[in-house]
Amino acid sequence: MTAPPATASRARRVAARIDAATPAHRDRAIDGLRALALLAVPLGHWMLGGFRLDADGLHNASPLSAFGALAPASWVLQMLGIFFLVGGYASVLSYRRRTSTTTVWLRGRLARLGRPVFGVTAMWAVLLAVLSVLGVPGDTLRTGSTLVIQPLWFVGVYSVVTALTPLCVSSARRLGGWAALPLGASVAAVDFLRYGPLAEAVPSWLSALNVLPGWLFAYQLGVSWGEGRIGRRGARLLLAGGAVLFAVLLLVFHYPASMVGVPGEARTNSHPPSLLVVALAATQSGAAILVRDRLGRLLRRPLLWAPVVVVNLAAMTILCWHQSAMLAAAVPASLWGGGSAVAGLTAAPDTVGWLLARALWLPVFAGLLVLIARYARRFEAPWPTGSRAANARRALAGLLAAGFAVFALGLA
Repeated sequence: MTAPPATASRARRVAARIDAATPAHRDRAIDGLRALALLAVPLGHWMLGGFRLDADGLHNASPLSAFGALAPASWVLQMLGIFFLVGGYASVLSYRRRTSTTTVWLRGRLARLGRPVFGVTAMWAVLLAVLSVLGVPGDTLRTGSTLVIQPLWFVGVYSVVTALTPLCVSSARRLGGWAALPLGASVAAVDFLRYGPLAEAVPSWLSALNVLPGWLFAYQLGVSWGEGRIGRRGARLLLAGGAVLFAVLLLVFHYPASMVGVPGEARTNSHPPSLLVVALAATQSGAAILVRDRLGRLLRRPLLWAPVVVVNLAAMTILCWHQSAMLAAAVPASLWGGGSAVAGLTAAPDTVGWLLARALWLPVFAGLLVLIARYARRFEAPWPTGSRAANARRALAGLLAAGFAVFALGLA
């Protein structure tokens, strides 16, 4: 079915205006890669996560528990390596152009990351109270809280690696693309300790040592790329080396195939990141660097460029609110479904029919996210300061956000 001529014409006009307003120096390929990685987050959570409805309410479930063959889908949908890569690339360019001190530059970057997080957590603190009064079961509220807080860990980690940008720049200038190698080696050493012959004697907290180097790896690659220290030859090495390491870890060392956590599985690759995550990030980074020029030329087309701009403008809103969009459909269905589970939504994700039905729910989730974003994007704007009322609102938002975070993290 094609769009009506009037609609298509209006879309072309809007796209042309967005294209004309884009500065000539804007790196469209970087924005395109970021948009791709951003959209993979909700798509991955919506397709690889689900619910199980019982008398106590909604509980988290995953189709990966029943369909292990779907694990390769997580290799495509887990694109955080690309996100950290382009984050490092963009940060080094911004850092180089800064007109103030490093502290002021960093404060501005962190404020843009933190405002939407305060917004979503403060709103959910209020929602929990309202939904509880309306009779929503406690298990459903706990499940919803866990899902909302789940993607926000990324913001904390990303804030830390952003704060390390000056050190990453220094490392890139000394070591070039090889600056990321010690980070990968650190993850490999921790993996050897926790999965090797001494695993039984190793304390469980040791795995947390992988959190920072595991995600900083791709960020450092992005910084080195932004410094002009990784070219096509280095990209080919990343692509080939990462792919070989990925295959060896899967086939020889029997790492879990899924890049996301699977309920009931003892091992996970993502929390904290394992060496398999590093291998995938290297592979994705090499591929991204190689396609950069071609993607940039493709995004010179206004109709392709316009949605990339929209996604980038709503980046933090998409990240913070996409789970809420899915819950906006699932929670009412669990309450008003007459006790019956809805296929692809509140039914257990253990049949092929669920997979097909969930695919049909994706446009509904996307529509709800767009609706939420119309109001939630205000949380990305700078907060007013100076007046007592503004300061009181900020304090209240902080208090609500902290309360929700304590509640949600206490469920983990």
